[in-house]
Amino acid sequence: MRVDYNAQLDQAINRLHQEGRYRTFIDIEREKGNFPHAVWHRPDGEKQPVTIWCGNDYLGMGQNPEVLSAMAEALDATGAGSGGTRNISGTTVYHKRLEAELADLHGKEAALLFTSAYIANDATLSTLPKLFPGLIIYSDALNHASMIEGVRRNGGAKRIFRHNDVAHLRELLAADDPAAPKLIAFESVYSMDGDFGPIEAICDIADEFGAMTYIDEVHAVGMYGHRGGGVTERDRLAHRIDIINGTLAKAYGVMGGYIAASAKMCDAIRSYAPGFIFTTSLPPSVAAGAAASVAFLKTDAGRELRARHQEQAKVLKLRLKGMGLPIIDHGSHIVPVIVGDPVHTKQLSDMLLEQFGIYVQPINFPTVPRGTERLRFTPSPVHGPGEIAKLVGAMDELWSHCALNRAEMSA
Repeated sequence: MRVDYNAQLDQAINRLHQEGRYRTFIDIEREKGNFPHAVWHRPDGEKQPVTIWCGNDYLGMGQNPEVLSAMAEALDATGAGSGGTRNISGTTVYHKRLEAELADLHGKEAALLFTSAYIANDATLSTLPKLFPGLIIYSDALNHASMIEGVRRNGGAKRIFRHNDVAHLRELLAADDPAAPKLIAFESVYSMDGDFGPIEAICDIADEFGAMTYIDEVHAVGMYGHRGGGVTERDRLAHRIDIINGTLAKAYGVMGGYIAASAKMCDAIRSYAPGFIFTTSLPPSVAAGAAASVAFLKTDAGRELRARHQEQAKVLKLRLKGMGLPIIDHGSHIVPVIVGDPVHTKQLSDMLLEQFGIYVQPINFPTVPRGTERLRFTPSPVHGPGEIAKLVGAMDELWSHCALNRAEMSA
């Protein structure tokens, strides 16, 4: 009997539909110079103006004139692609310039560029046991999927400590061989709840047990710190972190990921990580745009953008709290509104888009635990009072319409 592969695919997809977790891509066309506004290409072929409220271009740097100019100049000078892996013809002056900007950003000796922060996490964490035989990795329970995958694939020992639970981390470290090499992997800003990792406390524990530290600053680089170096820069702790992971696709508005560390660490990862060795490097134009963005956000203009960004997040949280909506507020720029049901979350998302031109993607399991499904709003410096007022009014109307009261959501 032959296997019916199409039937099995149908079953897998139907399960997602039945659980209300099937993900729908929204076709949008960003408008140069008009962020956060875009055009939605509706399924019926019509076009509708929308405001993006769930993007990761947190500061609008994807529209920054200096970034666009740098990309255009590099494109004119070099053409479209890099032409190869970093080891075979794919290292250009633009890649080296970007790595120098990133090393300087974090006060590290070196940086290593990847095609995404996901690949940077996965490749680095899966390679470290090759460099440190017997390595034990202690990973926060809510680490990003890319970190989990890297730890899972590395073939070494791992320990999972309860989210932000420093006491539990200490218990796990104390139970292991003092002579074993150790690494603690965690994040500075956890993207779904917007809470902060206890960086200083973890660094203290790392010192106590002789462990290395690895931090994911993906949702913090560009947005925190005097020059955009993230929470570790803001809290003056970057020097205590052995490896910093970051992205160029969020606050910096372009694409790519990286690690910043000692020159020896970057050289070792460069030499051993298959995810680096066998991947075509970023196009020079992308590297040039990212370097311009990193440099721009180190300046006074960058500091002004960060201040406006934080202010917009505070205003939106205050307005939504005033309506009694169940938002999570840990003091970061991320504004999650808990709905608690995948079907209702999708319903709210669809109604916001179709009736009000507000685009916010539903966040469901496995990105967040079941029962904590949410709409995750990401205000930016260019979401003005008008956009905020429209969003708040729409949420007020639809929350009541869908009978999603606070008591039901917290149950």
